[in-house]
Amino acid sequence: MKKIVSLLFIGLVTVSVLAAQTITDGVKMLNYGKNKSANDIFKKLYDATPKDPQVIYWYGQALLALEDVKAAKALYQKALQEGINDAWLLVGMGHVEIVEGGDLNSAKQKFEQAITMTTATKGKNKGKPSADILNAIGYANADGGSKQGDPLYAIDKLKQAGTIDLVNPDIFVTMGICYLKLGGDQGGEAVKAFQEAITRDPKNARAMYRIGKIYQSQGNKDLFEEYYSKAMAADIAFPLPYAELYDYYANRDVAKARENIEKYIQYADKDCATDYVYADYLFRAGKYQESLEKAKQLESGECKSYYRINLLYAYNYDRLGDSINAKSYIQKHFAAAPENKVQITDYELAVKIFSRFKGEENSAVSYLEKAMAKDSAVNNRVAYMNQAADIMGKAQNFDEQIKWMQKAVEAKGGAMGEADYYKMANSALNGKNYEATMAIAKKYIAAFPDKPQPYYFNVKAAKSIDTSGALGTAVEPILQQNEFFSKDIEKNRKPIFVNLYYLLIYYNDKAKDLTKAIEVCDKMLALYPTAGDENNTFATKTKEALMKVASKTPTPKP
Repeated sequence: MKKIVSLLFIGLVTVSVLAAQTITDGVKMLNYGKNKSANDIFKKLYDATPKDPQVIYWYGQALLALEDVKAAKALYQKALQEGINDAWLLVGMGHVEIVEGGDLNSAKQKFEQAITMTTATKGKNKGKPSADILNAIGYANADGGSKQGDPLYAIDKLKQAGTIDLVNPDIFVTMGICYLKLGGDQGGEAVKAFQEAITRDPKNARAMYRIGKIYQSQGNKDLFEEYYSKAMAADIAFPLPYAELYDYYANRDVAKARENIEKYIQYADKDCATDYVYADYLFRAGKYQESLEKAKQLESGECKSYYRINLLYAYNYDRLGDSINAKSYIQKHFAAAPENKVQITDYELAVKIFSRFKGEENSAVSYLEKAMAKDSAVNNRVAYMNQAADIMGKAQNFDEQIKWMQKAVEAKGGAMGEADYYKMANSALNGKNYEATMAIAKKYIAAFPDKPQPYYFNVKAAKSIDTSGALGTAVEPILQQNEFFSKDIEKNRKPIFVNLYYLLIYYNDKAKDLTKAIEVCDKMLALYPTAGDENNTFATKTKEALMKVASKTPTPKP
């Protein structure tokens, strides 16, 4: 939904009690995702005390939360140029560098300088830096996408902060966010950090909400609902759990979705994001024309540049069956939306739309690749790879289909199941890549020797390679298939005979090997020993003819 900015410190010692309360209120708004309200508070405070470094820092944080990186950077630079040389401003500038994707080492130098500036040189805290500064450094690295900042560096600073400040719970909220930034496999460590925040503050709704998000990502409905409920019980006005529950129920339970979206709208800021969520609710409730009208209202007002309006159009036109407009608007969405704001579901919609257009299969798969880049869950990545394989298969691009099948197998650990072998062999055969079909079939036979399918693929591909039958490519696969068939002769008598007929033609007509041809006739007679049977009659007459030819054939000289 909206960017959430961490509460970096509670006690403020350099501002008046009234100002501290005002800053605390503003920080709470940031924690609650109410960035517009936070910005209003910090703007007024900045206008009243433009030289206060903490006020400047927080005002910049509110601007960053509103995605106005340029304004935040200008604010911090102006203060530094005016001679306000303070650790908070150095942390703010380092944060801006990270958000801009600048030199991480340069940002770290500013962080280390801020630590040095706030390290006590005497008293009981001698040698200890400010825990609030360490926490601010942690959040700066926790912000943004997985490729921004250094979460390991941040975790180290946050652990240090936690030993200095034994009260502030938000040190551990920031730490949990950093663990999550390292990847989904760090979810356990993140939960531990959030639980520590709750231990320090049993009413910490944000930590409960964060734990709920982790369990939601794991598909654990009971636990994520439990923690979202705990967050709402801790503070009924905390809007973010309502947004998550709305998103979960939007396509599952319209009544629950409506209940949660109404609560979200009640407690969230009244801004473009909130208006968008309501328009999204109209779409998910099946009120497509009303949703489109809401989108047009947003587009014609103050929210005309809101980056998800094009996506809203794409969703509605897709549902209305207008694929042309849906395609146009999803392309506009990706062209206008910041990359770090594009969601996996956006790519999934693009795949759905582009898959309908013949010749756009590569585009559809490219969106699947982008979804994979954002999704670290192995099961989801495997599903995307299989979807890419299906798209390429329908487009009859069988080589690409096989590549995606192989990637899916590798992604789930490299162990191929029978269905994997079958799909891969079938795709290679349909694509007329007979060498690949045989290679896959041989592995298929080795893995599942008691199944008939791999022998079929092996023989079919071999015959397709040697259409004239002159090369003998199919001889070995046929012998192997007959060996498999011989395990149940009653069931497979006829297919064994058909295979023997192929070998008879090869040995007699192509290889000119009468001895082998006669041996094949003997095998035919063993299959059908009853005189008068048409198959027996054929084998008997053929053998007699071959024997006659053999008797007239002079013995080759040494």
